[in-house]
Amino acid sequence: MSQLNILFLQLDQLPASALKAYGNAVSVTPTIDALAARSATFDHAYCNFPVCSPSRASMMTGRLASHIGSYDNAAELAATTPTLAHYLRAAGYQTALAGKMHFIGPDPLHGFEERLTPEIYSADLMTLPDWSDPSVDEFASDASEALEKAGTAPRTVQMDYDDEVFAAARQKIFDLARSDDTRPFFLTASFTHPHDPYICQPDDWDLYAGVEIDKPHIARAPKEGRDTHTSRIYDHYNLDSSKITPDLVENARRAFYGSLSYADRLLGGLLDALQSAGMADNTIVILASDHGDMLGERGMWFKKVFFDNAVRIPLMISYPGIQPHRVADVVSLVDLLPTLLDIAGTRAVGQLDGHSLLPFVLGDASEHPGIACAEITCEGVPEPVVMVRTGVHKLIFSAEAEPLLYDLVSDPFETQNLAADPEYGEVLNTLVAHVEATWGSLPELKTRILESQKIRAFVADALSHGKFHSWDSHDPAGGGERYLRRGKSYNAWNYSGLDAFGSKPPSGPKLDESA
Repeated sequence: MSQLNILFLQLDQLPASALKAYGNAVSVTPTIDALAARSATFDHAYCNFPVCSPSRASMMTGRLASHIGSYDNAAELAATTPTLAHYLRAAGYQTALAGKMHFIGPDPLHGFEERLTPEIYSADLMTLPDWSDPSVDEFASDASEALEKAGTAPRTVQMDYDDEVFAAARQKIFDLARSDDTRPFFLTASFTHPHDPYICQPDDWDLYAGVEIDKPHIARAPKEGRDTHTSRIYDHYNLDSSKITPDLVENARRAFYGSLSYADRLLGGLLDALQSAGMADNTIVILASDHGDMLGERGMWFKKVFFDNAVRIPLMISYPGIQPHRVADVVSLVDLLPTLLDIAGTRAVGQLDGHSLLPFVLGDASEHPGIACAEITCEGVPEPVVMVRTGVHKLIFSAEAEPLLYDLVSDPFETQNLAADPEYGEVLNTLVAHVEATWGSLPELKTRILESQKIRAFVADALSHGKFHSWDSHDPAGGGERYLRRGKSYNAWNYSGLDAFGSKPPSGPKLDESA
């Protein structure tokens, strides 16, 4: 049998809990629903870092981010680190990327033969954290701004980008169908939706007219008795002072669902193109997200925490000829690269942290350990924080904060910390030993990260003197002007142009200053 084509579809900041395939009763996602109905759907798939660039670097290389120095959104991915694109290219695939992969550094390709669009975010050292002074959090922000502006707009810069990604990927599918190149293809289409801002098009907002928008399962955490991990993220996003009303929460969640429906429609267009081009029957389709979004759970928004809404992601693999089924084992994004190596019939040249998922897909016996590891080494924390998730338990651990241990079978919303319970002492010790085997000494890792931050800060400063040469070397005409580049504020860019449309939250809720 000739090698199968591979179409990898990636969405951004999408928790598994937002999809009907994972039990959601609200979202309108007919394309993803249909894909799940013909796929191996992984019930317990996790990202390895709940932040964009490190998560994608980890996924692309099959390595935990700290093992390759990808500590944050301003950490370069070395051009000599093999990625899944390198491996598939060497195995005889033609490789192309449309959309976001958030590569940092001067190599915009990392094994892909073609980039069909520019990056949405800069490849420069724009967002470098500094742990040297724990009292300063340069990237702290106020979540209330995102919720106050939640609602509708005819256009955002993110819509501009994803429409461009869709058009480029759709055209590439037809180009591949009529090409003289007989190699199988690996095409990635990576969209930025439903990542915040929580703003969708009016038609997508109207899909949820008359629908009761589900509320967060777990309410805001009171200050009294709050664990250190929760306190850190509350401080980072100013969640205590924002005093967000139920109306704001509902608006943001409804707009998120609207953005998800928009992304689902783009995915449907690509799968329709694949069918029209006559390539659907010999193409593996993979759908995943890079991480989740708390969406108001526990009073939290966005990411940078290890509670399930931020780290549990959708993962579906539609493989020609298989019977659709569910996979209950715990897996993670580092498993994607070894899975693709297995599909391509090739081997890694160095160490990997993941394991192939192909046996799960084909219904065969698997040697996968059923463990997912994740880490946070970016802004929002002052030290490395790590997670180990087994089939039953989850440990959240760092050197300077109390551990959190949950039984996710009996306590799926992570409300009862069992770390101090003597009955769980053996479980805790086993998971801590796994932390040490995976990361070694966390204080030593912190020292390496501080040194990396210091060196990168020097380089960034040096490059700002004299004539500046951007690392955004793959910018077609206009790309550098339209998307987030050096010298632009993230929030100002995120909401740019909305005033021109007169956009506002449809129901106009305001912050409740008395709350």
